[in-house]
Amino acid sequence: MRFSCSRLVKAGLLGFVVSIMGGAVPALAESSMPAQCDNTRFVQDQAHYAQQFAHRHVPYGQHLDLPEHICGMVVHVYRAQQSRSGRHGYFLMSVAGGTTPIRIVSNLDEMRAPAWPWVKVGDQVEVQGRYYYDGPNRQGVDWTHHGTSRQWPWPGFVSVNGQRYQ
Repeated sequence: MRFSCSRLVKAGLLGFVVSIMGGAVPALAESSMPAQCDNTRFVQDQAHYAQQFAHRHVPYGQHLDLPEHICGMVVHVYRAQQSRSGRHGYFLMSVAGGTTPIRIVSNLDEMRAPAWPWVKVGDQVEVQGRYYYDGPNRQGVDWTHHGTSRQWPWPGFVSVNGQRYQ
């Protein structure tokens, strides 16, 4: 299970996790969802993880997920796939200042949206969700739907050319 910052704070384990990770957690004190797109913060968070874990795989559950609110352009759309947690749509978006596109994961069973795909290459998108980093080629933003949980307190969404899906 991945740990969220709010869950660790409530459990009093934040310092412990930071210490065993060797300080690998960026800006935990300001772990809040930005009210508007903050691509600079996202690019900094992404770079921090890439630097910390450049030479090793991040064991599942050994990092914190970060709330991110980003804007950019769709550069690739994948077909929907079924997983144990439901049907998901995937696309890559470029983020200004970023070096590589980031994968966006949308739980289609949870979202109020038309049939997939509801994005296409070239669309302008705004995404609010949970940034996860499992390695350089295994990172993305998920939890882009309206729901929340004890582990994730922020509702997410994807806006495509001004049309919001959550």
